[in-house]
Amino acid sequence: MLSWVTGYRLQVICFVTKTEAKTRIEKLKAEINHHRYLYHVLDRSEISDAALDSLKHELVRLEREHPELVTPDSPTQRVGGAPLAQFTKVRHTTPMLSLDDAFSEDEMRAWEERIKKVYPRGIFSYFAELKIDGFAISLVYRAGVLVTAATRGDGTTGEDVTQNIKTIEAVPLVLEHAKNTAPIRNIEVRGEVFMTKKVFAAINKERAASGEPLYANPRNTAAGSIRQLDPNTAAARKLDFMAYDVVTDTGQKTHEEEHMLAHALGFKTDTLARSCKTIGEVFAFYRDIAARRDNLAHQIDGIVVTVNDNATFTRLGVAGKAPRGAIAFKFPAEEATTRIKDIVVHVGRTGALTPVAHLDPVSIGGTTVSHASLHNQDEIARLGVKIGDTVIVKRAGDVIPKVVSVLENLRTGKEKQFRMPTRCPVCKGALIRPAGEVIWKCAAADCPAKNREALAHFVSRKAFNIVGLGDKILEQLSREGLVSDPADIFFLEKGDLEPLERFAEKSADNLIATIKKSTTVSLARLLFALGIVHVGEETAADLADHLETRRSLRTPTDLAIVLRRETMASLEEITDIGPKVASSIVAYFRSPYAARLLQKLKDAGIIIAPRERPKRSSAFSGKSFVFTGELSAMSRDDAEAAVRALGGKPQRSVSARTHFVVAGENPGSKHEQAKKLNVKILNEKEFLNMVHKA
Repeated sequence: MLSWVTGYRLQVICFVTKTEAKTRIEKLKAEINHHRYLYHVLDRSEISDAALDSLKHELVRLEREHPELVTPDSPTQRVGGAPLAQFTKVRHTTPMLSLDDAFSEDEMRAWEERIKKVYPRGIFSYFAELKIDGFAISLVYRAGVLVTAATRGDGTTGEDVTQNIKTIEAVPLVLEHAKNTAPIRNIEVRGEVFMTKKVFAAINKERAASGEPLYANPRNTAAGSIRQLDPNTAAARKLDFMAYDVVTDTGQKTHEEEHMLAHALGFKTDTLARSCKTIGEVFAFYRDIAARRDNLAHQIDGIVVTVNDNATFTRLGVAGKAPRGAIAFKFPAEEATTRIKDIVVHVGRTGALTPVAHLDPVSIGGTTVSHASLHNQDEIARLGVKIGDTVIVKRAGDVIPKVVSVLENLRTGKEKQFRMPTRCPVCKGALIRPAGEVIWKCAAADCPAKNREALAHFVSRKAFNIVGLGDKILEQLSREGLVSDPADIFFLEKGDLEPLERFAEKSADNLIATIKKSTTVSLARLLFALGIVHVGEETAADLADHLETRRSLRTPTDLAIVLRRETMASLEEITDIGPKVASSIVAYFRSPYAARLLQKLKDAGIIIAPRERPKRSSAFSGKSFVFTGELSAMSRDDAEAAVRALGGKPQRSVSARTHFVVAGENPGSKHEQAKKLNVKILNEKEFLNMVHKA
């Protein structure tokens, strides 16, 4: 996207006064309480955990900035919702507190600074463990025998779910220590009930076979299993349990010893948990767990970091309803909440107008996001989004951030309605909306935004790959009248460049040399570079395969002649090319513009490289591959090129017809989609082995 494209802007007032902050806090409290009630009491949700965490994070920040506005009814001062009336209520001897969240190393360092100020003489080493995405339970044993199992409830009062918990094999009915010695005194152990990924997948497979709706996630499924009245249902769910705390004082000095004690008593504990001497070691543990996350048997959403020394932990006390000495260091969320500062219309290379939301910067998936596509006017109407709205923004893996919903309850009345411009924001030309389409387009053939975007696309890495021709240089060349269409690039001379800003003799020589090296190009890259509407990289490759099996094409005008003769019917015979794409190809190559440009490219010396026959491999031939996450041994483009060279077909989305999904580091939603569809998942090493054996 080029930086000179402009649009309409409206000013949004930020929270600067105490009155504005108070209004925002009240709205946040109401919204969080609503969603927490759904999640903790009714075991269902309208928004993701990540989005709810983001709202809570904003509330904590505002209350920290305005401590005088903190009230007892704030979600930061409580733990969960009201207990279910169907169960007997149980009052906890020690409150079951929640944890504050951190989402970055900077926030973790700030937490460490705060607790050291509270108790400077404390012993500050840490114990780090997995934060299982489960359901907290308190287990009370008398004389070594389980007598009560209770949910967290509101933190002070929970529900008696003993009979359901007894169905979980991982929960000992008699403590190991009590089996071999005289009965021990009362003891309370806390931990998480959870469902493994394997069990969850099996349950959903059964539900799909019987036509029942699928469960959303293991956490809610586990919670629902415990919070229903029939123990047989809980038993059928094959739930698991992992202990993380021994509340009773038995002389343990550290949190690490509590884990050791729980293990000795017969509980499953976190085998990956680690004692960390410094916050730096905590960060190393976090990164290690993040790398292992997908291979774990159960879902986690981060790690829990606790001041290991119990005396220090106790002296640090409680802030609101969270212990100061422990914090949840969560993995980057794929969703977060933020506010729309502005909506700006971008004009693309085809003339399409795309509204783009300019956001208050927010971290999603480890990346700071400040823009999100709103796609078109119809999508804005569907979402009901306004400038100034608080919205949920989603980013999964390599997916472009998008606004998924509006939190209307957080509106203040200052939000502004967005309206699409009636003229092109760049050239002020007329706009058209082709029949059957939702996108408005600039109709002007000489729109600067369209031409500049077309130039940028033409020289991009997946097209002619002319290194050194960045946005600013293209803008300069266009402004000076040296380049008006892509073919003009190949007629540039050293003398044209030297007088320009940013160019000296050597840099001019280098760019001209790079341009000359780019005059031989594959047919697929040439087709992609032309910027034909609806023809992306994969469609260009499919079209090139179709043409090259029939005849040899050497120049751009050869291509023009062949495709002017193609019909929609013949093009629709090509895999993955439907009527819409076929119509666009036919229209492009029968246009006077295409005829002029392709002749000009031939005059500039552009040659179509001879087709490289793919090396067919039974492991790749006819097979479709989707890549997700970060590859370390090669770029994604190189990996896709390797698949094509071996007779396979790279794809960008996962379907039931996909043969393989290759997952690198930090895979996105495609990885989860592959699991749901039972598509074969390869790690990078397995994929490279396939390539080397082919």
